[in-house]
Amino acid sequence: MERLRELMSGLGWVDVRTYLQSGNAVFTTDEADPGPLLERAVAEHFGFEVPCLVRTAEELRAVAAACPYPAAELDPAKLLVLFLEEAPPKGHFDSVDASSFAPDVFEHVGSAVYCYFPDGMGRSRLPAALEAVRPRMTMTGRNWRTVQRLTELAS
Repeated sequence: MERLRELMSGLGWVDVRTYLQSGNAVFTTDEADPGPLLERAVAEHFGFEVPCLVRTAEELRAVAAACPYPAAELDPAKLLVLFLEEAPPKGHFDSVDASSFAPDVFEHVGSAVYCYFPDGMGRSRLPAALEAVRPRMTMTGRNWRTVQRLTELAS
């Protein structure tokens, strides 16, 4: 993560901070759309391609505020947000019969899909079902604890 911070700082971005070892980074830039620039820089510097999803602090706060579940009452390790590159049409995930995955549940809101796994995600079949119908775009998941921490770091 230190090398990623150095790379991002080398792009002229400031206040670069990382969280955990999974590519989570918070930074300040004047770039209107820093994702493609970061993808090119990572490919050139590290020698492999990585799709990069970038959210503004405001967008992160909106994702946290839109959670359809009582997040404060739930185990944050069992609440997952799938961030999508862009918002698919309303009803895109309707073909996934949520009742067949109970007690696991999910809700699509804008460019995020919120999933709650009361018994943990390890054996759930829901992620594979969502993956199978997701739009052909970049998607990445973060548990609620990470969403909260990134929101705090970005504020």
